Amino acid sequence: MAETPHPFILAIVGRPNVGKSTLFNRLVGRRLALVDDQPGVTRDRRFGDAKLGDLRFQIIDTAGFEDGKAGSLEARMRAQTEAAIAEADMVLMLTDARVGILPEDELFARLLRKANVPVMLAANKAEGRAGDAGLNEAYRLGLGDPIALSAEHGNGTDELYTQIRDAQQAHKQAYEEAFGVVLEDADEDGFDPHFDPDAPFEDDPDKPLRVAILGRPNAGKSTLINYLLDDDRLLTGPEAGITRDSISVNWMWESDAAPNGARPITLWDTAGVRRKARVIEKLEKLSVADGLRAVKFAEVVVLLIDATSPFDKQDIQLADLVEREGRALVIAINKWDLKLDRKTVRQTVNDALLRALPRLRGVPVIMLSAQTGKGVEKLMPAVQRQYELWNARIGTAKLNRWLGEVIDRHPPPADKGRPVRLRYITQAKARPPTFVSFSSRGHAVPESYQRYLANSLRETFALDGIPLRIFIRKGKNPYEHK
Repeated sequence: MAETPHPFILAIVGRPNVGKSTLFNRLVGRRLALVDDQPGVTRDRRFGDAKLGDLRFQIIDTAGFEDGKAGSLEARMRAQTEAAIAEADMVLMLTDARVGILPEDELFARLLRKANVPVMLAANKAEGRAGDAGLNEAYRLGLGDPIALSAEHGNGTDELYTQIRDAQQAHKQAYEEAFGVVLEDADEDGFDPHFDPDAPFEDDPDKPLRVAILGRPNAGKSTLINYLLDDDRLLTGPEAGITRDSISVNWMWESDAAPNGARPITLWDTAGVRRKARVIEKLEKLSVADGLRAVKFAEVVVLLIDATSPFDKQDIQLADLVEREGRALVIAINKWDLKLDRKTVRQTVNDALLRALPRLRGVPVIMLSAQTGKGVEKLMPAVQRQYELWNARIGTAKLNRWLGEVIDRHPPPADKGRPVRLRYITQAKARPPTFVSFSSRGHAVPESYQRYLANSLRETFALDGIPLRIFIRKGKNPYEHK
């Protein structure tokens, strides 16, 4: 079988605050990258699937170029930008038409003239006459005719379209000549929303599993992802709060524990989430909201907890958030390589789960060190197992046999002296497993009894650590003739 090329990649580069993230959001069609007037918001390189007319390509948002000493945060940000240029098939350099050309722009231009990659130049914020001088000044960079662009308002995207289209066609032609094949566009995968509780769950090992890494600042989330990738893909360092966006990274997990020996994974690195009282700056509020949105996109969430201060109030709130959003959860206790009273840490974790998170009873807890890799090999097998449980389907016949047994052991409490009978139960959906039971007096089933049913379900069907939903409905059973 002939090889297939990687998707056409466009990297957006430029000094801080020229509008790179604004253009990124416009091309991907939603607000994935944080945007703020404060320079330097983007620190990692971020990938997205972009659309411009009928063009489809991958796009990279990069950090602004800043000088810094070796090992400093600025130097690591610069290394991320250089890596984006190296892997791109085309680079779009942005300048600010209202400010004009600064020494940092000239630094970028020198770098790009040496790079073996097509470059197009755009002067952003060029709407109105205020940008005319900066647009004309951009010619001196020696990168060709600049495009008059407004990422905010969409002006100039027709010229972007033309240049990206031509570069894509040249890229495709070069590939076809090199490998002697004719490339065709692949159709997007479809999705069947129909749910049948009596049909077994069939995992698709070719479909990327979406995993979000969540936790407090400086818990080691980026370090963990870099270890999994075996690459310094994300910025790390002792400074808390380096990650500000939710960064998605595609990765192939190769292991005997993976379906068919390998599985594609999309990892989401999120901004550290502090307590509300400490989230003061506008930018950090945006970062926190961005991280919590990643939980909604994820299928499995890894809550990374710092072993030096395990399960404080914020960790409990984050675990509760994951449960309320109905996502599968794995808890990882990081920095296990440090000198710790490990017995005390384990007891603290167990007490917190038992006391504060009873709905997640049985959730897997992995002790690991993202820095050294100790224990990390246990993480992804636990993620895969929780994903399968999250997709669990329980046949209707089994459920109703179970319901009869639990009612015999402990019937629902009477309502005003009248018995409450649960006549039927079925699974309405998965992800998370959700069940509906019917009763003529469904409104009278107390929440405590519903918790009893949920706990019994977990125990009987081995649904450890998975959010469950049980609804008691009053009225006729709509499933009785199905």
